[in-house]
Amino acid sequence: MAKMNCWENKKCGREPGGAKTAELGVCAAATDTRLNGIHDGKNAGRACWVVSGTLCGGKVQGTYANKLGNCATCLFYKVVRMEEGKNCRSDESLLKMVQ
Repeated sequence: MAKMNCWENKKCGREPGGAKTAELGVCAAATDTRLNGIHDGKNAGRACWVVSGTLCGGKVQGTYANKLGNCATCLFYKVVRMEEGKNCRSDESLLKMVQ
């Protein structure tokens, strides 16, 4: 089974051309190229938790520090961590890539 990006897993419709972009805008995780390829994802699609401005629970999330509590309980976050296992990049290394 192919690894999914967050917008595919969450079906949020905020990817470029998605069903909800007119209403909610395009998600930063779908367009942030600094993390392209990380965990075999497109753009920040498999490291969305370190990108500011993603949508979760119907609300735009802030910075990593502000949203980590929500992300740590997210099923998608847990799936990526499990799928990547020992090859999962640390949050610290991902943050360095987006700063």
